[in-house]
Formats: sequence, structure tokens, C-alpha cells
Amino acid sequence: MEAIQTKPETITSHWFAFGLCAVSYMLGGTASTLMATFLPVAVPELVGQLASPEQISDVSAYVSAAFLYGWMIGGLVFGVVGDRIGRARAVAFVTALYGGGMLVTVVVPNWPLLLVCRFVTGMGVGGVLLLTTVYLSEIWPSQSRAVVLGVLAVMFPVGIVATGGLNAGLVPWRQAFWLGLIPLFIAAIMLAVLPESTHWTRNRHQSETAWTPTDKTNLLTGVLVFGAVLIGLWGTFSWIPTWVQSLLPVGQSGGRERGLTMMLLGVGGIGGGLLSGFLLNRLGTRRTLLVTFAGCAGGCALLFLTNRSFSPVIYAETMLVSLFFGISQGALSSIIPALFPARIRATATGISFNVGRFFTATAVFFVGTMVTSLGGFGNALLVFSSAFLVAFLGVYLRIRSAAAAQ
Repeated sequence: MEAIQTKPETITSHWFAFGLCAVSYMLGGTASTLMATFLPVAVPELVGQLASPEQISDVSAYVSAAFLYGWMIGGLVFGVVGDRIGRARAVAFVTALYGGGMLVTVVVPNWPLLLVCRFVTGMGVGGVLLLTTVYLSEIWPSQSRAVVLGVLAVMFPVGIVATGGLNAGLVPWRQAFWLGLIPLFIAAIMLAVLPESTHWTRNRHQSETAWTPTDKTNLLTGVLVFGAVLIGLWGTFSWIPTWVQSLLPVGQSGGRERGLTMMLLGVGGIGGGLLSGFLLNRLGTRRTLLVTFAGCAGGCALLFLTNRSFSPVIYAETMLVSLFFGISQGALSSIIPALFPARIRATATGISFNVGRFFTATAVFFVGTMVTSLGGFGNALLVFSSAFLVAFLGVYLRIRSAAAAQ
């Protein structure tokens, strides 16, 4: 452990560390969506060709849920691990974990074991998204930290886009998961060369110190703000294609409209993430978040209140909303870790990033009821987008200059 801790932090090592973390973060996006691409062929093979459509649908839902719950638990558990054993080794471990989960998927013989593989893969991805953010926030110079973390945040959707490059129609689903070799290789390099965070090294012996009242207050702020944003993002981003379909004439397939809308959501999100660091440096923490959450809420109101049938203007409004979505994710990736001292940073950030995921997973059971009772998808999604107003109030009342101070 001491050998890892004493590797010097230099500008070169910073960029090399960023490259390794960025690749791991990007492949986490691929690991997240790869199975979704192959569910229609993988599940029937594992369940049995004689299985009913209902059974196949149920197992597919279980597979997706296993990954999401693994993601949540990994984000919580590995925050504690990162505070105990160090950032560099923890990042290497979680990268190897999701790579190993992908590799075992290649030979999985039945669907219950597939659930285990997806749960393990999800734990690794949840750990990577947390620990790479915390690690880079500690080793990177403060002048450009927000920009770098904003770039890191967009690597996940880049990985999702890269999933399509596998050409799922031509690659057998088991062969696709040999991609797990890449994160295993990256993890080995990380273990050998990543410099340990000097912030963690200096504070490692304080890891058992009780949380101060300020720590607890900042944790509540982190959970409230990030959780509200997750609910707002999930409730709009995930269901916008379905909402678009509901605006089209009955019988129209809507493939082109839904596909283009999703592309614009992705492009806008990537652009917003890249822009977030510059806004933080220019406007500061509080003003950036207030403008961003106001933009998210206002953009959703414009999108869902003014469109009762489909028109090309929806493309522009979708791009605007996704731009603010991307800014929010990039900015919070920089701000939340900075709310906490190094001795508890990974643990507290993990809690902030992941508690809200339990609520977003639960919310799925209420979407159908809301659509029926509120008179359509647009009104239901407008209710979900009100979560951005909760985040706005949380920032307005709580976040001052804590992120800049630490």
C-alpha cells in the first residue's frame, strides 16, 4: 500500500490518471446498456424457447432491475471502501469488478446466474462512477478541476453511444461481452501506476472520526439536491420518446421521430456536460446550479405544456432541455464531492449519488397511474420535472460556498 501511496502526483500522471478513469467511465456506459441491446435474444435462449412471452418479459425486467440495484448498492458500499483502502486501489478494484461480471456473462448457463452477473456488473459500474469522480476531484488542480470533471461526466453517454457501434444484429450476444477484457486490462494498469490521492493519504488515519454537524448538514444537502435531480431526469429523459409517440397520429410508427429525439437528448447532454466546468468557473457554484435547475424546470414546462401534437419545434426544445440536463450532471459531479472533507468524501458522495436511485426505481410503479389520472404523458412528466424546483430550493437555501472552500 505504501508503494502506491508514494507514487508522485505530476501533471503527466494527472493526465494519465484521467485517461484511465475516462476509459473506465466510458466502458461503464457500455456495460450498462449492452445487455439491454441483447435482451430480446439472450433471455429466450436462457429461459428456454418454450417460455411464454409473459415469462420472457418478466425475466427481462428482472435482469434490468438486477443491474440497477447492483449499481445503487455498489455506489454506497464502495464509497466506504474508497475511504478505507485508498482511492487508487478502489478505482482499480471496481473497474475489474464490472469487467469480470461482463466476462462471466459470456459463459452464463441460465438466467438466475445472469441476474448475479448483472448485479455484480452494476456494483462495479456504480463504484466506478463514484470513485473516479472522487479520485480526480482530489488529484486535479483546482483551477481546471470543474472542467475535467465535466468532461468525465460525458464519458458515460459516450459509452452508451458506443454500444450501438457493436452492430448488435451481427455480433452474437455472448461474444459481445468479451469486451470485459478491456476494463480488466485497464484495472491492471491502474493498480500498477495510479498515484494515490495525497488528500486521502494525509487524512487516512482520521477515517474513524465522527461526522461533524457540518458534514451531516452537507450530506442532507447532497442527498436532497442530487436525489431530486435524479427523479427529474428519470421522469423526463426516460419517457420523452413515449411522450413523442403519444403526440403522433394513431398508426404512425414514430421510429424516426423517437430516434432523432433520443439522439438530440444524447448530444445535448454531452454538450451540457462539457459546458458545465466553464460555467462553474465563470459563475460560481451557486449561480450555476440555480440557473441550471431553473433551465431544467422551465425547459420541461415549455416542452410539455406547449406541445399537444408533434411538430419539428419539439426537436429544438428537446435539445435545450437536454443541454441543461447535461450541465446539471457535470456540475454536480464537481460540486458534491467538494462538500465533504477527504476522510469521508467517498462515503458521503456515494450516499449523495445513490440514495435517490431507490426512489427513482420505486417511481416506475406509479407512472401508469399518473398518466391515467393526469390525462396523458405530458402532464405526468411535468409533475416529475417539478423535482428540479426542489433541487433549486435546496441550492438556494443550503449551498453557499462550501464547494469552493474545500
